[in-house]
Amino acid sequence: MPRLTTRRLAAAALAVGLLGCGRAEEQRAAPRSAPLLDRPITFTTEVQPRLDQEPVPATAGTAPAAPPTPAPASTGAPATVPTAPAAPPRSIGRTACRAVAHIGDSTSVGMTSAAVIPDARRRLDAQYARVGAASARIEASGGRSVVERLPGQQNGFEVAGRLRASGFSGCWVIALGTCDAANVAKGSRVTRAQRIERMMSVVGTDPVLWVDVVTRVADGVWADRHMQQWNSDLSATTARYPNARIYRATAQMKAAWFASDGIHYTSAGYSARAALTADALAVAFPG
Repeated sequence: MPRLTTRRLAAAALAVGLLGCGRAEEQRAAPRSAPLLDRPITFTTEVQPRLDQEPVPATAGTAPAAPPTPAPASTGAPATVPTAPAAPPRSIGRTACRAVAHIGDSTSVGMTSAAVIPDARRRLDAQYARVGAASARIEASGGRSVVERLPGQQNGFEVAGRLRASGFSGCWVIALGTCDAANVAKGSRVTRAQRIERMMSVVGTDPVLWVDVVTRVADGVWADRHMQQWNSDLSATTARYPNARIYRATAQMKAAWFASDGIHYTSAGYSARAALTADALAVAFPG
């Protein structure tokens, strides 16, 4: 079997997955969820870990702490999570999340692929273990959005519901939005805020880390301006949920990490994203 290069994998994912997400049928049956709080709060905590050197391999045999209790709503200044210290490098600490459910699209698939990241210690599941998560259920599929679905595929809302029905209890990482932003730009009648609300209706009061989205595309439905509109609505919508955090990946993705399509990543980019996403979880919900 010929070896798959990162460029070929990215091209395949774009052709089979991402370009299809705008054509998938909308899920009209799912209702818009009601807010979980009886009064709004006015902040969304931002998480920005640093990547100062190569990821540290996962260490086996260290017991993580108990799951965190969601922080109470703030009535004062906007809350912030401290940026990870610059020295010593990678001194992020550990997360209180014993179990993690990660729901993502093709920008998550690359973080789990042996063809893209040959060293298993640098893949997403190992990076979650590195920061203290005893188990990680990673549900990543090309072309996935919260609402639309490709043939034979569950959308993000359905995946979250399935995990919840199976008894999952722990922390959530929602790495969706790239396809959602493109689908809204293409004319979907389901708004960005409604999509975020649907996911939060399943997450409930569990700790949840959203990963914001970015591309290096100038025009069309994949243009970065549509991604930034998603990010803006993500901040505004999750501000009502004291259990929600946002990892501002937009600010940390280097140009050299992107594949030629401006949407996916190189092997180095996926490896960096895996480490940074795990670090963000530890900063958002520390042990």
